[in-house]
Amino acid sequence: MKIAVDAMGGDNAPKEIIAGVYKALEEFSDIEIQLFGHQEKMQEFLKEHERLTIVHCEEVIESEDDPVRSVKRKKDASMVRMAQSVKDGQADACVSAGNTGALMSAGLFIVGRIEGVDRPALAPTLPTIDGKGFVMLDMGANAEARPEHLVQYAVMGSIYAEKVRGIQNPTVGLLNIGTEEKKGNDLTKAAFPLLKEAPVNFIGNVESRDLLNGVADVVVTDGFTGNMVLKTIEGTAMNVFSMIKDVFMTSAKTKVAAFLVKDNIKGLKGMLDYSEYGGAGLFGLKAPVIKAHGSSNATALFNAIRQTRTMVEFDVTGTIYSTLKKETLHED
Repeated sequence: MKIAVDAMGGDNAPKEIIAGVYKALEEFSDIEIQLFGHQEKMQEFLKEHERLTIVHCEEVIESEDDPVRSVKRKKDASMVRMAQSVKDGQADACVSAGNTGALMSAGLFIVGRIEGVDRPALAPTLPTIDGKGFVMLDMGANAEARPEHLVQYAVMGSIYAEKVRGIQNPTVGLLNIGTEEKKGNDLTKAAFPLLKEAPVNFIGNVESRDLLNGVADVVVTDGFTGNMVLKTIEGTAMNVFSMIKDVFMTSAKTKVAAFLVKDNIKGLKGMLDYSEYGGAGLFGLKAPVIKAHGSSNATALFNAIRQTRTMVEFDVTGTIYSTLKKETLHED
């Protein structure tokens, strides 16, 4: 199994990306990794490994670059070369912590869509209180969606939850402003009956306040709503821990208490960190394309590679294609 990795993407590149790669090579003896990046900038972090191939790239797609334009113009960028390797069949899948929009563009224009998928979806696994987590899509690949797109998201998310996350008959919920069938806007009202007929374990509408309680294994929504939910969860978690820190620093007594419970607090913070579950998959492409968090450290990058390996191993892409083809869920 060959996995292509963009060494130059993310806030902590290339050091933490490379460290995560070596951790994955040590853990999994059945993978080979192609590492794309600027040789000179990577050199101090590299060491020889029989299952690691270094591919020098002169260019890098920066976080502020225009996604579509940079993918089309920077042909020698690490992210573009990585995606091209997948398209050419030299790699089975790819991982990047770089510019999200650029990676989506590279996935769409270079790797290509699965036949039967109208719009690929960005799908991270988000935390729940019980530690199980849930898959949510779309989280920003498409600002708008049609009812049939939500059905495709449900199928793709359900297959991923079963094949990669090991959940038998995963439940699928439609994000809405109430649990009643007739609630919501035109999109959710039209999607509800379609989801009832889809080959998934649809449990109806779910509300955002119940997401972290594990109300469903897969939650579907349009990308505009999904991205706001994601950013709200991120912002809330960061601010809550900031407030906890401030409380513990108010006096000598609370500082002693902080010292006694610091390991517990770190554990709680880890439970709310969705990078612990791996990256966000771009579902609906011809091969697995995984977006690791922009601030990924070595552990987060390792988790993204682990997730990618499992997707290849269980042929998630092929299962999505065959399921959508069988059910003819897309418009001709």
